[in-house]
Amino acid sequence: MKKYIHISMLLLAVLLGTTSCTDYLDKSPDSDVSSTDAFKDFTNFQGFTEELYYCIPDFAKGYWTNSFNWGEDEIMNVGIDYHMCYKVDQGDFWGWQSEHDGWQSGWMDRSSNTTTSDDRFTKSLWPLAWYGIRKCNMGLENFDLLTDATEEERNLIKGQLYFFRGWFHFELIQYFGGLPYVDYVLPSDETLTLPRLSYRECADKAAADFRMAADLLPIDWDDTSAGTNTLGKNQLRINKIMALGYLGKNYLWAASPLMNREETGSTGYNTEYCELAAEAFGELLTLVENGETQYALVDFDDYSDIFYTTGQNGLMPGSTEAIFRGPNYGNWDCTNWGLSKQFGTSNLNDSGVSSLPTANYVNYYGMENGLPLDDADSGFDKTHPWQGRDPRFYHDIVYDGVQVVQGDLSTANEQYRYAALYTDGLFRNTTSGSRTGYLLYKFLSPTCNKFDGGYNYSNHFFIHLSWMRLADVYLMYAEAAANAKGMATGSASNCSLTALDAVNKIRERAGVDDVADKYSSSLSGFMSELRRERAVELAYEGHRFNDLRRWLLLTEYPYTIKTSQEFIRSGEFDEDNPQDNAVSGYSESVILTRNFSDKHYWLPLKLSDVNLYPEFTQNPGW
Repeated sequence: MKKYIHISMLLLAVLLGTTSCTDYLDKSPDSDVSSTDAFKDFTNFQGFTEELYYCIPDFAKGYWTNSFNWGEDEIMNVGIDYHMCYKVDQGDFWGWQSEHDGWQSGWMDRSSNTTTSDDRFTKSLWPLAWYGIRKCNMGLENFDLLTDATEEERNLIKGQLYFFRGWFHFELIQYFGGLPYVDYVLPSDETLTLPRLSYRECADKAAADFRMAADLLPIDWDDTSAGTNTLGKNQLRINKIMALGYLGKNYLWAASPLMNREETGSTGYNTEYCELAAEAFGELLTLVENGETQYALVDFDDYSDIFYTTGQNGLMPGSTEAIFRGPNYGNWDCTNWGLSKQFGTSNLNDSGVSSLPTANYVNYYGMENGLPLDDADSGFDKTHPWQGRDPRFYHDIVYDGVQVVQGDLSTANEQYRYAALYTDGLFRNTTSGSRTGYLLYKFLSPTCNKFDGGYNYSNHFFIHLSWMRLADVYLMYAEAAANAKGMATGSASNCSLTALDAVNKIRERAGVDDVADKYSSSLSGFMSELRRERAVELAYEGHRFNDLRRWLLLTEYPYTIKTSQEFIRSGEFDEDNPQDNAVSGYSESVILTRNFSDKHYWLPLKLSDVNLYPEFTQNPGW
């Protein structure tokens, strides 16, 4: 604990700045201070608290290449059997654990973990969450020692501690189910006996922590006296909006079918918890809608700013839409070492790893008129499958004929300028190209390839994904409000938006027509469109696996299959307007079926942990 006081300001610089520091672990002889001094004033106590930020994993950059989409949304190229995506496909959920040959890329468990460096490879959720929980409890139990501080400063410290205690518990229980909720410093000399609580019991305790944090924290640290010392660099600091967002998410997850089944036996939503979620989200969105926050939906012309920046000296992506982001460990150039190269083909980037969008998932991208592809009125034409699609399809997905190299090419390499993704085309290869007929470019600049060099050092290309962004909040509010009231026009008492309004707001930003009356007239119809909207808007940002689990859809067809898009080109090929190109033989082929059972709704706990004491039991089936 003591050494972090000495390094607190350097940690702050790394956390909020755009450059890394390599020598801040050097220990000064005068860094040894008493425990009283550690907590006596705001500067020292904030130094203690700063370490909690360094317990947040970067799920997209936990290793050279990464795996963070485990639903039916993504498949990896043949031969990549060490990433968690592959292990989940095989039903091997033990794969998150290092002792089971796991290669989890920053989410759960690696052999070494540290909060004292900006090494992204040493940030894993399971060990660092428990460490962070203990640190939060130490801070709260020593809070009365904070005597040299204003009321504002005391609230800032306490609010951060409550938020992180709730957040670490929430992130764990959504994967493992109910766990011991540790809200005091466990004595090191006593035998562990804490039982696993139910999911809802944990959620109630996390809700109390998030509510406390929301009541203590400001909307923007820049508007506080304490925040003036780091003015303009407070975007990552925990605030009221983050706390409200996670308060609502925590309640919505507790209300969802998987968690509600455990508590009540019902596979529907718990309306009481949906109402609690809607009220929390409603409080947040009313502040946003009234212009009282620093957050707003990004215009669609600037949509890419949420996910990456280029040519901006390493500016962290997210813009006004990112609510909760972890630190960027190292610097922006970590993007180049794997992540920016794993979404293309080996022809384009020489990467041995490709993360590919499945055809079944790409089908969720409906039409610009707002209708799903399989709706008879949608206008979808299998002979012209790229026409009239949701604008987010064109932003996120590279399909056949799209130009993928912008600059000059040698005669020998000219064949790589346009994506040849038709069946047996140049870009179709199970080991070095696309297995599915599509490529994912949601996180890439059009010049991110070895020919254009868009990810080269000089361009400062930087991918960073949020844990929570504003569009997600609108959609979670819609889900909670609709299921609380049993209709698409349901709303929270503290928000003027209906569930339908919230979904349409996200669609309208993207230039997509509103939810059709035929779907909004019933709760089941609305939910089918809301689930599809989440699939499209939040595609490949790490949400789908947990959504399928909490909706009790992970084991249900068609969510268990991954498919490829098969077709051949027909007619004249138009290089300038690939969306108008004609194809024939348009069909899907199943390339993988995931054989899941009920046990796969929760990850298995580590054997070394469940053997610690009898009350800490393993998840069923594992």
